[in-house]
Amino acid sequence: MKLQVIIGSTRPSRKGPMVAKYVARVAKDSGKYTEVELIDLVDYDLPFLDEVEMPSSGIYAHDHTKKWSAKVAEAQAYIFVTPEYNAGYPAPLKNALDYLYKEWQDKLAGIISYGGRSGGKNSANGLVKVLNRIGMKVIEPQVNISRFSEKFDKNGNLTDQDDAKELTNLFGRMPSS
Repeated sequence: MKLQVIIGSTRPSRKGPMVAKYVARVAKDSGKYTEVELIDLVDYDLPFLDEVEMPSSGIYAHDHTKKWSAKVAEAQAYIFVTPEYNAGYPAPLKNALDYLYKEWQDKLAGIISYGGRSGGKNSANGLVKVLNRIGMKVIEPQVNISRFSEKFDKNGNLTDQDDAKELTNLFGRMPSS
């Protein structure tokens, strides 16, 4: 089973890549996946949804959509790594989800959110609703890392043992096929 770890923020000062790299290492160490790939939405430069046809049609006119569709279609499971911005998840992540439909159907999804005191719980809760609506199988509960800037060392390692255990447990709940 191939797992994609998707970085949900494109903000220049984001911490998502650091969090996602750690998540990808834990996923690889779990031994459950044939491949773990880190996906950065910055690399796909998706404009706000510009396809004429509905995503459920699978008819894509633009090369950026075809590229995104092909990449997402490669995996059977996803971990969405998302910050919380004003009690929600970032618009680029919503946009990336909305571009496609069939590619997400019946696939596994886990959520790692991070933020201040709440650990991104609001963003994760909003994301769960959307992932369920597009037909994904969301693994509960999600992992919410509060005060994340205090919990990662200079090498990008999660130092909080409770959060690290929750993350490891998330991969334990995800089926391997």
